[in-house]
Amino acid sequence: MDIEIILEPDITPQQLAEIAVEAEKAGVRALWASNYHMHWDPFVSLVPAAQATSKIYLGVLALSPMEMHPLKIANSVLSLNELANGRAMVAISGGGGVAGAIGVKVDPKALRSVRRTRETIEIIRACASGEFNMKYEGEIYEVNRPFWHQWAKADGPQIYSCSTEPMMCRMGGRVADAIQMSDVSLDMLPEAMENVKIGLGKRELPADNFRIGNFWAWHYKEDRDVSMKEARRELVYRGSMLPPHSLHHFLSPEEEKIVLDNFGEFQKAYFMRTGVINNVPEEIVNHLIKELASAGTIDDIEQEVEERYKKFEEGGLTDLSLRLFDDPMDGLKMIAEHVMPKFQ
Repeated sequence: MDIEIILEPDITPQQLAEIAVEAEKAGVRALWASNYHMHWDPFVSLVPAAQATSKIYLGVLALSPMEMHPLKIANSVLSLNELANGRAMVAISGGGGVAGAIGVKVDPKALRSVRRTRETIEIIRACASGEFNMKYEGEIYEVNRPFWHQWAKADGPQIYSCSTEPMMCRMGGRVADAIQMSDVSLDMLPEAMENVKIGLGKRELPADNFRIGNFWAWHYKEDRDVSMKEARRELVYRGSMLPPHSLHHFLSPEEEKIVLDNFGEFQKAYFMRTGVINNVPEEIVNHLIKELASAGTIDDIEQEVEERYKKFEEGGLTDLSLRLFDDPMDGLKMIAEHVMPKFQ
């Protein structure tokens, strides 16, 4: 299993490039720039990193066709791919926070989201092929003029589907180059992997070097209190906390009801940056953090690697994408010293 890192979108392109250089030295496979609604454009942010590095893959996570037409996504990722000499990646989501911020209503039907993501992948792949295309006619998206990206000479890019739920995992296994799951705990991994395998079994394209990654929150700090505050602050965005809720994997029905009845308190802890979650017993909050994130001090990392990261590897993940929050360079240094040697 390879290790990747995911960064907050609030750092400057120069800071991102400095982290990319150090990550490459440490042997980190890939660096992802997050795509949020009010921050640096991730494609622009990755350009200095592309120019400063030569091996590490550079990707945008996650991008939705509901915020940017698939043809324009293709133009952007192919442009980055040229500058990075074939090291660009893009992870396509069926919805996402940017869509919500601009007032786009996500169709609640899962099938629609799956189709939207699939058509986006197909359009990007058609552009990346270098072949002349008269048009693309999908059920949701179309390109009604000829398109021929003959200027795109580098190999790639790698096209990921953001796939966690069953139908998305199957679609990703069938049509994408790779899958990026989100916050899939060890209890949830077997079911997710089974759905990926179903998709791979229906695949028409070669599945050589098919990547299966998992977004995972990293909160290790020198100070345990600082770590836990950050973990509580960010808990609202862990996958099992969001619809469709999968809290039943590690909470009783009574505990789950307490969490959902007080979901606004989790949101407040994030938006007010306090990490204070009122009306929810501390033992429930701590249990959620234990199940859905990596938190603690340096002294806890070795046990985390053995009891969780190694089991992720045994479960079939090819990549573990560690999401850094505050002080990302400090987090990267911990990963380089305490995690990378275990996976090289």
